Amino acid sequence: MRIAKVSDQEMLNGLMSVFRAKGYDGASLNELAEATGLKKASLYHRFPGGKKEMTDAVLDYMEGWVHGQIYAVLTDTGKHPAQRLDEALNNLSAVYNGGKEVCLYRSLSMDTGMALFGEKIEQGINQWLAAFVALGKAQKFDDAKAEALAKQAFIEVQGSLVLSKAMDTTEPFKNTLKTIKERYINT
Repeated sequence: MRIAKVSDQEMLNGLMSVFRAKGYDGASLNELAEATGLKKASLYHRFPGGKKEMTDAVLDYMEGWVHGQIYAVLTDTGKHPAQRLDEALNNLSAVYNGGKEVCLYRSLSMDTGMALFGEKIEQGINQWLAAFVALGKAQKFDDAKAEALAKQAFIEVQGSLVLSKAMDTTEPFKNTLKTIKERYINT
């Protein structure tokens, strides 16, 4: 019998889906193994440090995603700020499945997750904020306004994800992305 191969990306996406849904404390080894398509023994072979090492890997993966899909996009001076923003908002929509998924940082910022991964969560959020600050500065906003808008955008995205989940509709998330675009482009 041939052993099924699971790519690193498939595995990390599977792990991330469980951590998003359950947080660190709620994620069981059975759920993590099932989401990756691996047996528990294979999962432990790849992550001898167990669930903590899996979470670290998922956070590293997400940090790379934020860097490539948000930070690099919003700080790309070779593109017009409106084009950068469109691309970054499309990337946000994709990672949150149009508003159907919750944020990994939010899910892991509860209970044990924050104690274990608070520094990585803070780094990821700060990279996200820095990207939006850079966009604000490209739009000629002063430092204070650029920082305030970046924080507001983050708060609104997170809040809209919670509201979308609670109301079982993606409209709050979609409307938030439109509002962010209008705020940056029409201000």
